[in-house]
Amino acid sequence: MKYKLLGDTGVFVSRMCLGAMTFGGKSMPPYNEVGGLDQKETSVIIDSALDAGINFVDTANVYSEGESEILLGEAIKARRNDVILATKFHAPMGTTPNRSGQSRLHMMESLEQSLKRLQTDHVDLYQIHNFDPFKPFDEVLRALDDAVRQGKIRYVGCSNLAAWQIMKAIGISDRRNLVSFVSVQAYYSLAGRDLEHELGPMIEDQKLGLMVWSPLAAGFLSGKYDRNTEKGSSRRDKFEFPPVNREKALDVIDVLKEIGEQRNVSAAQVALAWLFAKPVVTSLIIGAKRLDQLNDNLDAVDLELTPDEIQRLDTISDTGPHYPNWIQAGAAKFRMPDETKGGRS
Repeated sequence: MKYKLLGDTGVFVSRMCLGAMTFGGKSMPPYNEVGGLDQKETSVIIDSALDAGINFVDTANVYSEGESEILLGEAIKARRNDVILATKFHAPMGTTPNRSGQSRLHMMESLEQSLKRLQTDHVDLYQIHNFDPFKPFDEVLRALDDAVRQGKIRYVGCSNLAAWQIMKAIGISDRRNLVSFVSVQAYYSLAGRDLEHELGPMIEDQKLGLMVWSPLAAGFLSGKYDRNTEKGSSRRDKFEFPPVNREKALDVIDVLKEIGEQRNVSAAQVALAWLFAKPVVTSLIIGAKRLDQLNDNLDAVDLELTPDEIQRLDTISDTGPHYPNWIQAGAAKFRMPDETKGGRS
């Protein structure tokens, strides 16, 4: 296993982060489609991941309505000190109005319940799971800061926020002397490169850690799907998330399989290795229902793509320049001195 600093925390996390969405929810859509693992199956996956050097595990209170945290807590309780434990809050945990969002009321209630389910007295990384348009960042950050001071949280992060929202929160933290985000959890894959246009540059500029969720686009880039896959036979036909441009993604899969055959590795490993080659990426969140899936993904850590292979994947998955990126890139050229003439190019 390889490790990388999580932002500027000084904490080293494994390049693979084990996602816990597959734990629990056997009779609970959509989690029964994603995983549905019981306690015994969960413990096997956890032990194998930790034995392989993974020290980073991510879950959320909403996964299987808390069952994921329960199963995870039981599985890691004997090895808690070996785990950088991350969870999230925001999504509804009940039907009443105040059982969702990021009010101080819901955050403190969610944290206490997560700690109980996880059988621990602290969470290493506590993340807001989405943007709450009804709650100013000031109060959210103040509540998180209080929990850090109480020792119940070590670090705070965010997930599924826009770049401007994260920068606004960082500015408030700086002005109010409150705890600040150290990481971002976001979707990024060869089938979804939106992150590169705004979030990626912001993450690098602010020295935040990036945890990538769904690096295989919920299995679409795993190699088991192609143009001949029968309609209705895949999980994506029942649960289309995250959304992808199928025709373009199928073109990507063709290249993934071609490179995989040339290198004698799986298409999934090639897709993961492409992400590992991106400097902005700290850790890829992988979910596994079976040990063979886990082991195949783990092998991607040591797979280094050639510059030509990376370029081929960059080209086939490219969605074109986005504004204002293209106009700023063009303007930047006029600021570059001509190396031969000493003037502008």
